[in-house]
Amino acid sequence: MSFSSRFERLFRSVLPSPFALAGALTFLVLTTAIFAFIPEGENLTGHSANTLQNWYRGLWSPPMLVFAFQMMLILVLGHVLALSEPAERIMAYLTSVANTTASAAAVVCLACVTLGLINWGLGLIFGAIFARKIAERATVLDKPINYPLIAAAGYTGMMVWHGGLSGSALIKAAEPGHIHSLMESTALLESGVLPAEIGLADTLFAPMNIAVCIALLIVLPSLGYALGRRSKGKPVQVDKLNLAPILEAPQGLAEKTDSHPLPVFLLGGLCLGTAAIIAFGNVGDHSFAGPDYINLIFLGLGLIAHGSLQKFGAALDAAVVGTSGILIQFPLYFGIMAVMKSSGMGAAISDFFVYISSPGTYQVFAFFSAGFVNILVPSGGGQWMVQGPIIIEASHKMGLSLSQSILAMAYGDQITNMLQPFWALPLLGITGLKARDILPYTVYFMLAGTVIFIAALLIF
Repeated sequence: MSFSSRFERLFRSVLPSPFALAGALTFLVLTTAIFAFIPEGENLTGHSANTLQNWYRGLWSPPMLVFAFQMMLILVLGHVLALSEPAERIMAYLTSVANTTASAAAVVCLACVTLGLINWGLGLIFGAIFARKIAERATVLDKPINYPLIAAAGYTGMMVWHGGLSGSALIKAAEPGHIHSLMESTALLESGVLPAEIGLADTLFAPMNIAVCIALLIVLPSLGYALGRRSKGKPVQVDKLNLAPILEAPQGLAEKTDSHPLPVFLLGGLCLGTAAIIAFGNVGDHSFAGPDYINLIFLGLGLIAHGSLQKFGAALDAAVVGTSGILIQFPLYFGIMAVMKSSGMGAAISDFFVYISSPGTYQVFAFFSAGFVNILVPSGGGQWMVQGPIIIEASHKMGLSLSQSILAMAYGDQITNMLQPFWALPLLGITGLKARDILPYTVYFMLAGTVIFIAALLIF
């Protein structure tokens, strides 16, 4: 049995589904908080009731539910844009350029890393469809290719996204008041030393993150090309994948309105025009570029790219299916976060991290710990809710840059997506491959990315 087959079997046998894992973590945190963090002078019954009430309040916290909806929209709108005709035409052109496994792996990787830095949903779906179309063309031409390598290159957007425009931790930390909301009921917030927000200028547009992004854009496609040069291609038999829904001809006035381009161009233009006005009105201040602003732009682009409300709605129906995990898992993570904060468990974990690390090693340690947590909690937004308060508190105690510590967590969260098959499911479904097919190659990309991220954290 190959290494990748053993690795896939290990994941299948050891790790439950992400939803089951979120439920298990909920019970673990509740049990620990109830029995191990009893305040002095309080009995077990009263403490248990208070803990469950804190869990309930966190579960349905309005600010946190807004965050969940924002993350769902980021995924959906990126997916919708990837299903548009302009995206398909771009892929058709790029497919004609990628004539060999090496060139295909490099082009797919470059496209996916670029799009992943813009929107993780767009990068994920675009990469999957792009890899599939290359295999379709190879089938028609009867040309051998290394299809698993090309598909792995189509997944690389998921190892760069958290340092990009749709990175959950980065865009939420930039929202006015979010840091205070995240650290509510903690001693650190009450001390008055925390900023209300950490702007994108200090995270997304920080010199370290820009250097990392440039390095990823150069190294990962080059690695894909090198792997393609060394690999042997095999004949593939892939049927044409038709993602365009079958739409009935419009009958009445209402249906003709839905299929007419004017309404969708007016609405899309309104979104993009409003985004432009906001940007020009805030020159030099990046605080406006939060998840709402990003979603406004992608809503406008998606509407215009599809050309009619009918086509946009059909693509929306296909894209919404992928948000089911976020819809249910995020509230469970919000409940976990509330219990960890109210019980003092989060502060205890922060103290432990401070104890075992030093100012020079903490951010590297945060990178690896975030990578491990991502295997258990395969959601950048959910992980930020749970691990963010610990990162912030520990960084403050050690006198470290909050923005760089957030980036360390973001880098660690995204890198182990190359091992965790949860977010690969859409790609595997579209390409028709299995996790064990792409794992040998995603590990190579992961190792290259790890070197880049650790080097940046040590240098800057």
